[in-house]
Amino acid sequence: MSQYPKNYTWLMSQFGEVIEAHQNLGKILTAAGPIDKKHAQLVQLAGAATSRSEGAVHSHVKRAQSAGATPEEIYHTLILLVSTIGFPAVAAALSWAKDALEPDQH
Repeated sequence: MSQYPKNYTWLMSQFGEVIEAHQNLGKILTAAGPIDKKHAQLVQLAGAATSRSEGAVHSHVKRAQSAGATPEEIYHTLILLVSTIGFPAVAAALSWAKDALEPDQH
């Protein structure tokens, strides 16, 4: 089984150069300032929640965890958005984060 979602694997097979360029841009943006990888992933997680992208929330939860974020930090990052994007959007993002953090609970 691939560690990547089916859609990502398909995108790589169809548009590999574009995906690689996008990944390189992400690395350059992260290195462009003083924010460490963990906090950069938490910022990107908040952006994913704001754009209501389930796949991006899953991805950035996993990336934040890999960069050292705890589940509590991930959940707190999302709950902080209630006054900005509203409770329904945050509840959805929390559900998606939980899917990524606790895959065996479903």
